[in-house]
Amino acid sequence: MDPENALCGKKKDAALELKRQGNQCFLKGDYATALVYYSQALQVAPMNAVDMDKNLVATLYVNRASVLLKMDLQLECLRDCNRTLQISSNYAKAWYRRGKANASMGNFHDAIRDFQISKNVEVSFNGKKQVDDELKIIQRQYKRSNTVQEHSNNNKLDDFDEPIQVKLHVTTSNKGRGMVSPIEIPPSSLVHVEEPYALVILKHCRETHCHYCLNELPADKVPCPSCSIPLYCSQRCQIQAGGRMLQNVPDNKEILKDLSDDLRKYVQEITSPSFADLRTDDVPEHKHECDGVHWPAILPSEIVLAGRILAKFVGQGGVFADASNLVDMLNLSHHFSEMHADSKLECIIYSIILSSCLKQFFPSQLPVNENTISQIVILISQIRTNSISIVRMKSFDAPGSRDQSGRLSSVAPFTCNMEQVRVGQAIYTTGSLFNHSCKPNIHAYFNSRTLFIRTTASVTVGCPLELSYGPQVGQLDCKDRLKLLEDEYSFKCQCSGCSLVHISDLVLDAFCCINPSCFGVVLDRSIFNCENKKTKDSLTVDEQSRLEPFMLTDSFLHAGPSHCLKCGSYRNIKSSCSTVDEAWIHFTRLQQEINSNRVSETTVSDALRALCSLKSTLHAYNKRIAEAEDNLSQAFCLLGKLELAADHCKASIRILEKLYGENHIAIGNELLKLSSILLSVGDCNGVECIKRLSEIFRCHYGWHANTMFPFLNILEEETHKFVSTDV
Repeated sequence: MDPENALCGKKKDAALELKRQGNQCFLKGDYATALVYYSQALQVAPMNAVDMDKNLVATLYVNRASVLLKMDLQLECLRDCNRTLQISSNYAKAWYRRGKANASMGNFHDAIRDFQISKNVEVSFNGKKQVDDELKIIQRQYKRSNTVQEHSNNNKLDDFDEPIQVKLHVTTSNKGRGMVSPIEIPPSSLVHVEEPYALVILKHCRETHCHYCLNELPADKVPCPSCSIPLYCSQRCQIQAGGRMLQNVPDNKEILKDLSDDLRKYVQEITSPSFADLRTDDVPEHKHECDGVHWPAILPSEIVLAGRILAKFVGQGGVFADASNLVDMLNLSHHFSEMHADSKLECIIYSIILSSCLKQFFPSQLPVNENTISQIVILISQIRTNSISIVRMKSFDAPGSRDQSGRLSSVAPFTCNMEQVRVGQAIYTTGSLFNHSCKPNIHAYFNSRTLFIRTTASVTVGCPLELSYGPQVGQLDCKDRLKLLEDEYSFKCQCSGCSLVHISDLVLDAFCCINPSCFGVVLDRSIFNCENKKTKDSLTVDEQSRLEPFMLTDSFLHAGPSHCLKCGSYRNIKSSCSTVDEAWIHFTRLQQEINSNRVSETTVSDALRALCSLKSTLHAYNKRIAEAEDNLSQAFCLLGKLELAADHCKASIRILEKLYGENHIAIGNELLKLSSILLSVGDCNGVECIKRLSEIFRCHYGWHANTMFPFLNILEEETHKFVSTDV
């Protein structure tokens, strides 16, 4: 509780040392490292600290603005200058840096006003002369230019008012409550939009993503003024999370009396920004966390989320007089009674700790007693069952560079390895009503904090709307999906993906038949036993036709593990696993070289021989063959052999289409790789490839697709050039 020693508190000495190191790096021209030091100093600098007769935080912002200007990040520089001036409006360097940034962006009218104010508040003769010389240059440029200043907001995606196309009904089934449609819904229909009841960033993203909107942090990230835990992408997010405004020093108002009316109004706009449009209906989610004890830095994310829910409950007038007030208010399911004894004890311990921490901020509203503890225990159980992971799509490779003609060059054309990255955890009270299916018919995605749900297939009247809680058909085999869902969510999945025989579950980890003319599958004992449970009831005619190339209808009655389900031939599973392990050593080595961007011809040759070994052992649709083909495609890209890269990429996609289905988002990610390779070699099939991947992304993300995935715009631009220049 000691402000001087509290965990995650502000420390002037630490800020001054970080500032000194930043200054040294700046003088050496190491601007990237200087940026890191200044940002770290801002995190720990107290708001009221003074350094050399100036506010320390204001000085750090203006120093970081200088670095950002050197790095050609003019907009970020502009924002840091604004933050300096909101603390100290007569800071001459801030007005000067602001003028330089505006001039670099072509905003000459604002640049002239910035320099005029800088000249007015500068006290030294040489300083005034420097500003005056710069002002004359900008005035001449302004006369030759008709540039109109454009205001932009980079903190959120473009707004677009798309109506929800159907009102869903809540129903009860053997899965509990769920959502169904009263009408037939076409694919890509927006069926639900919701803001979170409460949200928390995951710990591994604290230094990389905004703690409020969860978007990636810009170079001019904003710290919390009261503690050193959160970082925000903007002042808007910082204030909305519960932070206080930057406060202007009263003496600085003297700047206004010597200025013209126009400049006086301009100063007011810059130094006193309005955030009147911020949402005010929510209880600030961080305010209670930086009041003395900074416990969110220590406790797990789900416990911090529970604390935010409790703070919101109390902030909205909730009381703990009744034994089930909080539980009834959220109206969420939980599985506390089915939890293991160790997990129950863990919930109880965390509940006691959390209630003690929150009591520092809510001394009278949150009594630490048996009733409060019991409600928090159930709340933690509800979070573990109902919380939704907020994800961001991350690209691990930059788009291919362009040559002089404007086309994507053949240098590293293997554009984007897309991957979902978990960045936050939230409670969406209505969103939690959507049940799980390993073969989902809806897709959930996020625009900042907002949850959007779209259909990915046609939905008939009364059909449940179900999303994936993580595992899907094609990603894991049935036994692994069942185990993961039971461990994570305490239920045994009974969806169509886990109760009916699917080609994907048969071939995903299957071995091939030793008979070269037979396409049947050979399963190990664990997979065989899991799939055998699905076939106790007779298969329909359609199911028999679909599975006929891989197995006979009564295979599970007459064949067993290690035997082909089509012809009954025996395969030695233990020996086959050893063959696969030996072959995979070469692909592990190949992947290491790909990661280092240096691939040798010898390693690729070894991997090609290993691929032949895999194909003679594993079933043709086994996922490991798809992964091996993908690795070879990447390797050939780095070697500049793009035709071979395209061939292996196509082979990988053919397998994944069988596992996931042709319109799954995973196929869209693979088509993204293939399209860039085909365009680079001038293959007209790249045009059709781009059209198909665009359709898949728009089916899953609707009008957000092009904004969330800028590479779609780049590839469509390349397609237009390709079609217009080549017959």
